[in-house]
Amino acid sequence: MTQIKWWFDAATAPSESARQAAQAHQNQLTKPQGSLGLLETLAIDLAAMQNSAKPQIQQPHMLIFAGDHGIVAQGVSAFPQSVTIAMLSNFVNGGAAVATLCKQQGIELSVINCGTANPCAHLAHIIHQPIMAGTQDFSQQAAMSAEQSVLALNLGKAQVERVHQQGCDFLMLGEMGIGNTSAASCLSALLLGQDVSSLTGPGTGVEGDALAHKKAILSASVARAQPLINSHLGILEQVGGLEIAAITGAYIRASQLGIPCLVDGFITSAAALLAVQLNPSARPWLLFAHQSAEHGHGILLNALAAKPILNLGMRLGEGSGAAVAFATVQQALVIHNHMATFAQAAVAGKSQ
Repeated sequence: MTQIKWWFDAATAPSESARQAAQAHQNQLTKPQGSLGLLETLAIDLAAMQNSAKPQIQQPHMLIFAGDHGIVAQGVSAFPQSVTIAMLSNFVNGGAAVATLCKQQGIELSVINCGTANPCAHLAHIIHQPIMAGTQDFSQQAAMSAEQSVLALNLGKAQVERVHQQGCDFLMLGEMGIGNTSAASCLSALLLGQDVSSLTGPGTGVEGDALAHKKAILSASVARAQPLINSHLGILEQVGGLEIAAITGAYIRASQLGIPCLVDGFITSAAALLAVQLNPSARPWLLFAHQSAEHGHGILLNALAAKPILNLGMRLGEGSGAAVAFATVQQALVIHNHMATFAQAAVAGKSQ
């Protein structure tokens, strides 16, 4: 693997022979073929990723990357940046939605500080790797430098390598950062060549005149950045976020290491879109948890040719949708691995 631009190194494709073996096994289970829909597809996809006709998840891990955004100075969020620090504490103390879901399902949880606006080194049980004290206000200047964007990509890579060494075989990524829906909207608009207003929603609860103001600020931000961009990483530098960059790096490195990833909501899907545009070989390693209620997420899912597992009207972020969908992934594997075949149950198969 090259060290300077490792994110371009191709991932190995999931095993086609394992996929075929898993499909053949599904065809023998005591049900009409295809009657369990996406549950069957999930099991078969994981069989290909694990190169095993009967895949299992032994050590799932949730990585939550946190970073703040200078764009909040323009009044695009309903909450102050102090909430980021409070939520980091809530994650590790077990009070956040994603923390409760992880604990209940035996999912290991790690929280990584990529760069909060306010100091938080005093918080225990958090991996503190701040790159800068939040991004710059990208309505006025680039969110980060080229060097800082690469540091953030490398941070995501390093965290995936850490959990891989510990035996992680299934990964979920979450985010925390006031203002990150604004960054995700601008990033996605520039990656897709679409009007940012079509990708802009309420985020933390911005509505009415405040939402119109948010859309105007983001439209101006995209217009400022567009002439300065000549690469995918240039988009990240201009309007991205530290946590979005880290998640992008994490998706790519996980694919290179053969670790399936369950993508959460709008923010993480924006990172997934960037990851796939940087390195298309990462796409087969991504599963999609749910369709967020956040405006624009459906556009991202369509761009990624993704079929989400759930649609519950969620828009919390922080990996919560992935943690909810993980239960369904496990149920898909239980059915695949433990349901009787026609021969085992002495049930007549479909008439020819």
